[in-house]
Amino acid sequence: MADKVKEVAIEEADRIKSLAVEAARSAAYLYPLRGIAYFVSHRDLWRPMTSRLAPTLSLGLGVTTFMFVFTYLPQAAVMAFTNGPLAAISAALLVLSESSTLMTILSKTFLIEDALVDTFDGVLVSKNTTNLVSEGRQIHSGGDSIAKLGKLIKKPFAKFTPKALIRYVMYLPLNFIPVVGTVMFVILQGKNAGPAAHSRYYQLKEWNSSQRKKHIEEYRGAYTSFGVAVVLLELIPVASIFFAFTNTVGAALWAADMEKGNVTSDGTAPRLREQAKKAE
Repeated sequence: MADKVKEVAIEEADRIKSLAVEAARSAAYLYPLRGIAYFVSHRDLWRPMTSRLAPTLSLGLGVTTFMFVFTYLPQAAVMAFTNGPLAAISAALLVLSESSTLMTILSKTFLIEDALVDTFDGVLVSKNTTNLVSEGRQIHSGGDSIAKLGKLIKKPFAKFTPKALIRYVMYLPLNFIPVVGTVMFVILQGKNAGPAAHSRYYQLKEWNSSQRKKHIEEYRGAYTSFGVAVVLLELIPVASIFFAFTNTVGAALWAADMEKGNVTSDGTAPRLREQAKKAE
């Protein structure tokens, strides 16, 4: 039994390593950064966020405070046996991750789901892919990209599911492995966060399950690269509400590039590849 567990663990580690290599080759991690710049420079995109800002910030502060008061010390005590002097830092990062996840679950389920849809669609409109957006909502003439958005025909972003929670809980023990375990945890979370960011795009394209799976597998490395950047940015509670919107902007910019055929075989636009090479 022990040998079987060891074999499975090695296979999983090799799979994560392969996925990390594919992700590193892609420049999709730059899309969330582009999303920040695009969001900041387009004031019309601020409206969906500002309309939900007060209650979401209050939620984030409440969740983070609760988690640190009731879960930090027990987790730090456990990590003292596995992480040694790094226990305090590792436990803090773990609590931040847990707080961020809880905040994301609650806010996306009860507070900002429609606002994120508006943001995603607004970016697509601003990038002249209005025909795609019209598959999922009414479009008005005149005004800025948000003002043009009419009534939703289809509501895409699926609410948090027990399956996602179970997967998150299964990955949590990886954080008890110093450094390497945390890296594996972020990569595995990113693997799921990447495709989830394009759920609206898949719906507007009217893709069925097999089409979505084929597309995700084709750009597996790029989606992991994008998802890791998303996870790291949204790891910060309270500020994660800002990054939830900028990541949505980044996902929409990527979708617009895909829709226009401006992506390479690794799933990113050529100009992003050039930017990534300059940064190396």
